[in-house]
Amino acid sequence: MARSSSARGDRPDLLTAAIFAGLGALGLFMSRGLDTGTLAQMGPGFLPRVVCVLLIAVGLAVGVPALGRPALAIETIKPRPVLAITLAIVVFAYAATHLGFVLASLWLIVAGSLADPGGNWKHTLWLAVGLTAFGALVFVYGLGVQVPLWPV
Repeated sequence: MARSSSARGDRPDLLTAAIFAGLGALGLFMSRGLDTGTLAQMGPGFLPRVVCVLLIAVGLAVGVPALGRPALAIETIKPRPVLAITLAIVVFAYAATHLGFVLASLWLIVAGSLADPGGNWKHTLWLAVGLTAFGALVFVYGLGVQVPLWPV
């Protein structure tokens, strides 16, 4: 990354902070008509507002320190990671209902790992197996998400 001698502000972190704070502010604006309720009786707007305030807090936590650091330029977008992650998510969304959670989750992790050309396949496969098992236990069994484990 290129450094500028006199400019201040870590551009990638400032952009990240702006995205977090902007999404949080948008969420607060969009949920303005929902009743918040109280801690004892939470309304439909309670959780969205809490999450949005946390997003703004994360944005501030990332952005304020970035202002004091030397300037770093934002690198150009590399198409390989963007395409690999997008394709992995889109196919997962379709495959989860047609091929089952296990195969879709394995696909998501293995295909998503193609975003990093220097990845270690042995670690990726162990990660895929572990995350798939964890996801199945939490989402399918624990939370009762209505998705088949295997192809129907």
